[in-house]
Amino acid sequence: MADLRVLSALDHRAALKKLSARDLNFDPLALPRLRHESGWHVDHYRVCLPPEPPGEPSAGGSWSVARELSAAYEFVDPALVRAYYDPREPFEGRTMLLEVRFWGLRIYTGVRVGGDHDGYRVEGRREARIWVWNYRTLAGHFERGQIDYEVRKWLDNGDVEFRIDAVSRRTTAGHPLVDLGFMFFGKSRQRRFARNACKRMAHITQAVLDGSVGLPPTQRDGDLASCPGRPHSFRVKKPRFHVRRST
Repeated sequence: MADLRVLSALDHRAALKKLSARDLNFDPLALPRLRHESGWHVDHYRVCLPPEPPGEPSAGGSWSVARELSAAYEFVDPALVRAYYDPREPFEGRTMLLEVRFWGLRIYTGVRVGGDHDGYRVEGRREARIWVWNYRTLAGHFERGQIDYEVRKWLDNGDVEFRIDAVSRRTTAGHPLVDLGFMFFGKSRQRRFARNACKRMAHITQAVLDGSVGLPPTQRDGDLASCPGRPHSFRVKKPRFHVRRST
């Protein structure tokens, strides 16, 4: 069951401990089939990041900066979602407590990192260097499914992109108010989350490259990481933004 709070504080460490014992609420091995089943939504979002010279990613360039921002979950709008996790946990299999802001409420639910991959992908005879990671919903989440976050560089021309690919289906969170709200507004909220994440990634990547801000600080052992740990608002050129959705 999702934990609903209005003003009261939550013991994040205790909540994470409870979440660590929960199983996923879907079978990730079934994702290829679920993509084509009725009731499951498949959404794709991407935004262009500052380009680099052709070839492998440049040291300290757009691709490597975006990769660090993605791993730290810094692309998320804190007005919509905050995440808490124990940085001592290995990245793969890490449990994350999500604080979702909705209707003036704070809804707490959990996801688990399924893994990450650094490698190459060929599409249409073009080769790209990619780094991608995902998280998957735990029991009690108001959705079932997986979201992949990918940083991609096309090696032929140096274009860099940030992509979000989601496979999801609404389920019950065990709280009538939450279930009702997400029945009517959950999908639009999910799209707002993804759009804002793409725009924020473009803004912060450019700001890091310009020297306006630094990369996320390293978390100290014993501290819970809160991400995004700092707000960002930059006046930058509007990014080229693309959305492709299918249901």
